[in-house]
Amino acid sequence: MSNTACILAIDQGTTGTTALLVDVDGNIIARGYQEFTQYYPHPGWVEHDPEEIWDATLQAIDALFDDRPLNIIAIGITNQRETTLVWDRETGKPIHPAIVWQCRRTADMCTSLEKQGVAGEIKAKTGLLLDAYFSGTKIAWILDHVSGARERAARGELAFGTVDTWLLWKLTDKAVHKTDYTNASRTLLFNINTLSWDETLLEMFNVPRSVLPEVCPSVSNFGTANFYRNFWLETFGKNVSLDGIPIAGIAGDQQAALFGQLCTNPGMAKNTYGTGCFLMLNTGNEKVETETGLLTTLACSLDENPVYALEGSVFVAGAAVQWLRDGIEIISSAQETEEIARRIPDSGGVFVVPAFTGLGAPYWDPEARGAILGLTRGTTRQQIVRATLEAIAYQSADVVTAMLDETDVKIDRLRVDGGATANDFLMQFQADILGIDIERPAQIESTGLGAAYLAGITTGIWDNIEALETRRARHAQIATGATNAKTFSPQIDADQRSQKLTQWKRAVQRVMG
Repeated sequence: MSNTACILAIDQGTTGTTALLVDVDGNIIARGYQEFTQYYPHPGWVEHDPEEIWDATLQAIDALFDDRPLNIIAIGITNQRETTLVWDRETGKPIHPAIVWQCRRTADMCTSLEKQGVAGEIKAKTGLLLDAYFSGTKIAWILDHVSGARERAARGELAFGTVDTWLLWKLTDKAVHKTDYTNASRTLLFNINTLSWDETLLEMFNVPRSVLPEVCPSVSNFGTANFYRNFWLETFGKNVSLDGIPIAGIAGDQQAALFGQLCTNPGMAKNTYGTGCFLMLNTGNEKVETETGLLTTLACSLDENPVYALEGSVFVAGAAVQWLRDGIEIISSAQETEEIARRIPDSGGVFVVPAFTGLGAPYWDPEARGAILGLTRGTTRQQIVRATLEAIAYQSADVVTAMLDETDVKIDRLRVDGGATANDFLMQFQADILGIDIERPAQIESTGLGAAYLAGITTGIWDNIEALETRRARHAQIATGATNAKTFSPQIDADQRSQKLTQWKRAVQRVMG
């Protein structure tokens, strides 16, 4: 491995950081992972420790290395989006814990702004709904609740960033304060028509221009890693260095996954099954405006010309399985859910609606709360487990239906990625309930691969998208018959599908606020 030219991809997620080494053929040759702590200081609040995120990133990277130095030629970064950090430019120290995308503490601020009648203008400029999910109100909350923060911001002493910006700042030893189009487009402050921070929005959210990073296309040379050459030796006892390596690609995790799945043409769609589900449809240079709770956002672009996408965000997917394990303790691991679900022919009329933090697309109801419906004296543990897996597929089906209603696009297959795609029962049920093929690639680390692809294109490792398509096809051919690569086709008829979806929609209506 010591002579292998490769790209380091940092995939910083909501519950942990994954580091990948990707070779010039697009193969993942090494993987490291490190979890970090989730903090819940009040009901509905979620925080991370920024320094713990950084430490977890270092540990994930360290897990890739043995005692021999690798030929790392570029670094790509992808990240949990919307999570908000503010730090001191001189010391590099955060002034407050990171406010996570799931956090609802600024819901009242959003309600107040909505009463002012500005939601339409915000959506026209940003493609987003006025919701606590996004970064704008989070920045204002930190500046309002940390003593002296607004004064320090006015003096240019503070910096805001989403997690990509924080990692870039740390990797370059405080030299670079930048983000990319995709992450900026999730702040409620970035105009996706003009590709710039919008002064009217900044005033509306009371966020000073001085704290914001420079915004670049996802394929850019963002800076150069600047570690002392003895850093890894002193910290981890290994003779490796990241000094001088270009950081050459950045994208928010869902846009990185779209790129990693090579959904680079209009009409191509992917769904990522992680803590939540995030379904994106590439609409090319057409900015599609919707009325059904979908978001219009920026996808990865190879130059300064925008590429747009429609997105539907499901807040709770894999987190529902985690709740089965850690909350009500009826499973011991996520892996066992597939076998449990297959033991029974159906859920026995049980529906789980996991609206633990409200409902995302296409409903956008922050007051909704989760429920288990259809319980009888005969309801079993297996039925609740199966209904929870089915809920993940139903929620994604709601988003696909909304996309089809809003566009002229015909989605005939859906590319999928994320940890939950390893569950064959879930993937088959998703195909059944959508009535289209579900395509699982040989390598399901699409988010990290997307970051690697961006960095590889910037540095000339791959000349174009066609070169990556060739590699994807080769991987699929090699993996034929293997566990990961598989296409799931529908196995139920249209009447059965319609009946199931009708029952699901009734269940959703029962939990809405």
